[in-house]
Amino acid sequence: MRHRQDCRMSHWEIRIALALTLFLAGVPEAASAATPTVTEVISTLAVKGRAPKTGYTREQFGTAWKDVDGNSCDTRNDILKRDLTAQVFKDHCTILSGVLPDPYSGESIDFLRGVGTSNAVQIDHVVALSNAWQTGAFKLTIEKRTAFANDPLNLLAVKGVLNSQKGDGDAATWLPPRKNYRCAYVARQVAVKAKYGLWLTAPEKAAIVKIISKCPKQLVPTN
Repeated sequence: MRHRQDCRMSHWEIRIALALTLFLAGVPEAASAATPTVTEVISTLAVKGRAPKTGYTREQFGTAWKDVDGNSCDTRNDILKRDLTAQVFKDHCTILSGVLPDPYSGESIDFLRGVGTSNAVQIDHVVALSNAWQTGAFKLTIEKRTAFANDPLNLLAVKGVLNSQKGDGDAATWLPPRKNYRCAYVARQVAVKAKYGLWLTAPEKAAIVKIISKCPKQLVPTN
């Protein structure tokens, strides 16, 4: 009996390992048969306390909004182009105006580029840079941290006020007010932490597990 249980566990671990390998390799999200669930991925993440914030600065994650994909547009403009609708362009990179279907509130937010207006829409690091630093990013190279700060997987255009409210909070201290988006939100946090080898705190994991209990088949996003 014990031998059969061990075999079943081994096969389960192999399935998770294969799914995670494909996920981290960037297999398209359409290949859902190979895309792991949040529950599967979260079980692979280490759980530790937050490391000290000592040494953290924004510069530890590279120059803000680099053109990491070589398309001649910086990351902020790339995310605005991805997430806004009704876009009016100044040039092929710069959006002058648009509308954001805000995932965090469910509201439609008008974006108008300019002093005093651009902040209505901000780019959120779903796993905040400070949070990442304190959960393992301090060990990464500057190149890896720069990739983290500019990774579309970790970036969403959102209502500016909510981004400011969130600060560097994790799932234990801040969640989007739009409740039917919370499963997707924590799924993205788990995906990012798995991709970059970051850990969870115990309260953070407990909060995510509680949310995912309501959507146990939630898959981790891959893009």
